[in-house]
Amino acid sequence: MGEGPRAEFAHNKIKEYERLNSFSGHWNRVYEQVAARIWPEYSGFALSQGVTQPDGRQKYSEMIDASGAIALQRFAAVVNSLLTPEGQKWHLLAPSDKTLKRHRAVREYFEAWQDILFEYRYAPRANFTGQKAMGYMALGAFGTDILYIDKLDFYQERGVRYKALPVFETVTKDNHQGVTDTLYRKFYFTARQAVQKFANGFLPEKIIEDAQNPKKTEEPHWFIHCVEPREDYNPRRVDEKGMRYAEYYISCTEPSVVEESGYHVFPYSVGRYLQAPGETRGRSPAMLALASLKTLNEEKKTILKQGHKAVDPVMLIHDDGIMDTASVRPGAFISGGMNADGRPLVGTLPVGNVALGHEMMTMEKELINDAFLVSLFQILVETPQMTATEVVERTREKGVLLAPTVGQQNNTLGQMIEREIDVLSSMGVGPPMPAMLRDAAGEYKIEFDSPLTRMAKAGEASGFMQTVDWATEKAAALGRTDILDPINWEVAIPELLENRNVPLRWIHSPDKVAALAKQRAEQMQQQQMIEAAPAGAALMKTAMGAAQGGA
Repeated sequence: MGEGPRAEFAHNKIKEYERLNSFSGHWNRVYEQVAARIWPEYSGFALSQGVTQPDGRQKYSEMIDASGAIALQRFAAVVNSLLTPEGQKWHLLAPSDKTLKRHRAVREYFEAWQDILFEYRYAPRANFTGQKAMGYMALGAFGTDILYIDKLDFYQERGVRYKALPVFETVTKDNHQGVTDTLYRKFYFTARQAVQKFANGFLPEKIIEDAQNPKKTEEPHWFIHCVEPREDYNPRRVDEKGMRYAEYYISCTEPSVVEESGYHVFPYSVGRYLQAPGETRGRSPAMLALASLKTLNEEKKTILKQGHKAVDPVMLIHDDGIMDTASVRPGAFISGGMNADGRPLVGTLPVGNVALGHEMMTMEKELINDAFLVSLFQILVETPQMTATEVVERTREKGVLLAPTVGQQNNTLGQMIEREIDVLSSMGVGPPMPAMLRDAAGEYKIEFDSPLTRMAKAGEASGFMQTVDWATEKAAALGRTDILDPINWEVAIPELLENRNVPLRWIHSPDKVAALAKQRAEQMQQQQMIEAAPAGAALMKTAMGAAQGGA
């Protein structure tokens, strides 16, 4: 691609970005309203469309009440603990062909990959925990969570790097099945950063000159990162045309293709909280509660005014000049402040019903907490006296309520895991694939084992525990322990332990359980022998006496 065609190609990509971005106006206005009230750090960026740069200004003028901001942080913490709890392995890998699960080599292969993924994902330089937390915040505020997964670029150190992107920095397109397969992102590098990133690229002379000028090395230069399906994709090729997705970095300073490459797997995972028909962006809990957020702020303003008047009231006086020299300092004396009959000549202007204002604010706060799922997770905390069965039932109910929204984020995590495996494989990380799995084209599936998926399984546990409680009561009432005989405790208890995410180190292995059962049987047999010994001795003594008498 010559300089002419490259420049024309870059111009076309910039125009395509501008065309897609032209549909973002309504979204960006909503994002600004949300950000100003619950995430002020992002205020001003959506409408600026890549013009505003961070300058350290305080942006809290629209956030009079912090309830929404606190609810957003709690929402992000709840979703993180449900889907990707740090310190737990919240997903598994398994072969798509169930028959391959019987082979130890295949199981060991996927267990090794699982360990590798969690090791690299939670490595300090990967920054997964912080960036994913930002993504969950974006999901609650703006309805769309975008995470970029790429190779770690740090002195040739092997690893994965994560970056959460604000939705208003990107434009996307979905394929015919509703899956995002095209993303354009507009961002800026300083001249110094651009030279670092594109050392082997084709940077415009203007950027190179700024990087060499000490006074301009921090000058911003804008780029567009474009990832889209490759039209000339050929799986037999070993260069970038053998990659399913094309990647272009376009310079906006002097329109040109700075760098061109590709990906085997789409490098962005895109999640939406709720999605309306025909829309490519998600709708958020904050959008649902936006009316309450606005109302709460206005109510807080009114309460503050009325509170100020109540604490420092407006004085009402008789127009006779007695207050011209009066003091309002504590302990002061005001001559002429009452008449000869003892009636005060100075009063205060009544204020509104502050208590009613607080009640109205409480109503809006409850709606906001409901929208951000905060109320849903206060149930177990507020009712610690529940029985185990009640806890399981409440957990099951929460799982049912969360499945349509939070539960669908597993699709986003699946995209991320596929990209992680692709990145690590390209760096030569990973165990050798067993031959039998290679014959099956290495196909695998992702099985999620997060607290949320265990909530979905709580229905079985709830039914079992309710039945056991009922059967135990009947057995006690009727004096018949055989009522509990149909229950297969050997199967039910281990599965309940797994369902409740009890750590493996707290659970005996099957071999240990068998050894304990054998030990109990031996002890019981010994006890029976000890108990039978006196009776055996007496019988033997009687028999010997009878024999001597006969002699």
